[in-house]
Amino acid sequence: MSKPIAAIVGRPNVGKSTLFNKLAGERISIVEDVPGVTRDRIYYEIEWAGRQCVLIDTGGIEPKSDNIILSHMRAQAEIAIESADVIIFMCDVRSGLTADDRDIAKILLKSGKPVVVAINKIDRIGALPAEYYEFYELGFPDDPIPLSSIHGSGTGDLLDAVFSKFPPEENEEADDCDAIKVAVIGKPNAGKSSLINKILGQERLIVSEVAGTTRDAIDTEFENKLGKFTLIDTAGIRRHSKIEDSIEKYSVLRAKMAIERANVCLIMIDASQGITEQDEKIAGLAHEAGKASIIVVNKWDLVEKDNKTVKSFTDKIRTALSYMPYAPIVFVSAKTGQRIDKIFEQIVYIYSQACLRVTTGMLNDMLADATARVQPPSDKGRRLKIYYITQSAVCPPTFVFFCNDIRLFHFSYQRYLENQLRQVFGFNGTPIKIIIRQRGEND
Repeated sequence: MSKPIAAIVGRPNVGKSTLFNKLAGERISIVEDVPGVTRDRIYYEIEWAGRQCVLIDTGGIEPKSDNIILSHMRAQAEIAIESADVIIFMCDVRSGLTADDRDIAKILLKSGKPVVVAINKIDRIGALPAEYYEFYELGFPDDPIPLSSIHGSGTGDLLDAVFSKFPPEENEEADDCDAIKVAVIGKPNAGKSSLINKILGQERLIVSEVAGTTRDAIDTEFENKLGKFTLIDTAGIRRHSKIEDSIEKYSVLRAKMAIERANVCLIMIDASQGITEQDEKIAGLAHEAGKASIIVVNKWDLVEKDNKTVKSFTDKIRTALSYMPYAPIVFVSAKTGQRIDKIFEQIVYIYSQACLRVTTGMLNDMLADATARVQPPSDKGRRLKIYYITQSAVCPPTFVFFCNDIRLFHFSYQRYLENQLRQVFGFNGTPIKIIIRQRGEND
């Protein structure tokens, strides 16, 4: 049996994300005093009294809104309600009981799911404010839980109530340590959410023609014949000059954090726009983080093609992303599903390459051949001597070269040795990190 799920729902700006962050113990959801900041469902695993559960933060429900984003948010919240074992219904004591609260209560009562009502922004300890008692009118059988999501008071009582309503505990599965974490990155509107939705076969993420719709990084577990995967959809990374509000700043930071958490990055490029300077910068984030990467050229179905189109586009990518010649390129259409299977074959392959470990003996055999073929550089009669090489880490594969003088180890010779490592051992799809040590330095 999988871990039980609790979803936090409520109208916008009642403090759902603040509570989510407090329970998760770190800043997962974007928190800003603007209604509608959390647009998609955010997942996080928490533990309470020795048992684990998955917590979902949702966009606020506005039952009667015609706004396209708000209606999407309502649909996402409804999906969360369907998938949850227990629902935490958050209300705001300062606003009192509103018509929207009543409408949401009707939706929740109709769902038949166990509901814990949480009355937020009760910051003073002691007698409850008169407004608290209004919420008994919602018709739920249990007493509402008073809490302050900012200060954390009442959260223990809330978790006790939530966990008491979960199904009986069985053999809850441990984390899937063998799942490959895949971050989908790219500029806004490149088709990241569409790709994940196509893979999953359901409307897991909001897809809209409005650029910048996905603001948070969202994890989704997925399994197919090739293995288990965790898909991390990131906020579209915008140009820094266009980041005007603090919400967008958080989103760029979130994308960088998603890259750090990932094993493999899918760098989405919009074929209809060609490769842009912004694409180069985004790819650079993955490269600098040392992540195995695949360049996914999306919307290939929209491009007029002849027998030279693929080569021409590939050449442009290789020129623009000259610092990552190791990354394979896959041409897909998230809309039609064309060649999406190829992405997973590449993910599994390049992740295995990033995890590849080579013995010191084999590395030094390669080094002897490489230095015999191309002599190390010299300067003013003093020649570079490389004593030996060893691999110190994987993901990315990291190699330490021990030499007589770091100053003689020119960048061009480092590049030559990196190419030799790739030629002999592979390391396809992953950057290689080289560390130069002078004899006498500490290991």
